[in-house]
Amino acid sequence: MSIETAAAAAEVVHRDDEYDSREFAMLRRMQEHHFWYRGRHRFLLDAVRRHIETPARIVDLGGGCGGWVDYLAGRSGFPIEELALADSSQVALDLAADALPPQVARLRVDLLNLPWTNRWTSAFLLDVIEHIPDHHEALRQVYHALKPGGTLFITVPALRQFWSWNDDFARHQRRYHRREMIELGIECGYEVVDVRYFMFLLSPILLLSRALTGRKIDKATEEERRELATKMHAVPAAPINELLSAAFGLETPLGRLVRFPWGTSLLAVLRKPKA
Repeated sequence: MSIETAAAAAEVVHRDDEYDSREFAMLRRMQEHHFWYRGRHRFLLDAVRRHIETPARIVDLGGGCGGWVDYLAGRSGFPIEELALADSSQVALDLAADALPPQVARLRVDLLNLPWTNRWTSAFLLDVIEHIPDHHEALRQVYHALKPGGTLFITVPALRQFWSWNDDFARHQRRYHRREMIELGIECGYEVVDVRYFMFLLSPILLLSRALTGRKIDKATEEERRELATKMHAVPAAPINELLSAAFGLETPLGRLVRFPWGTSLLAVLRKPKA
């Protein structure tokens, strides 16, 4: 399906200072195969099946190259009336073109100036708001776009203690504590349905990897830093990737049955009140 611009083209500008457009090609490769995206998708889908209202009208906001939308379309297991990928980047939407089912609309929108009121039953902000200086405004915009009773699913990097060179490279504004996410949701008018950490089992390996690479990053030039970061975000060799995928996969449904005390990521489920 062709791209639909939900606002005047001149009004939709991708902010490279929040997410560098040069990283979308790498993101596309990671979303298809990387163990982290496999684990996140599985953990998220388990939550979606428990909390979504059907038949669903769904938009993935800041959805980049469409990895989550493609995954959801093929594995949802519930009726979807409408499914859309929305992003401010023309580069991302173009890269998503051949990855998405034909019924999925690609919408070019500005997350801080959404054109809808009471439009969607569910929305996703997956590793998006940590890039945005005014995350309150982003959540308020989504609030207006959701129907009363609609659900917002958010994933973000968790805990300041886990801040590393990768957060700087990815242009993160912040990492989130569970308490901070609950307060943010309430301040923006939502009912808090659930907030929990994930990526718990593999967190020691991730932290060790970031620490070892951080030593090289500190001594590298800007171009060398980009090359090192690109290598660190590459999909691991197949046996390692499969092993890590299996380990991360254990968090579903374990992470639903037991609240992990920490994790390198956080999942929030927020709901717009019905009245």
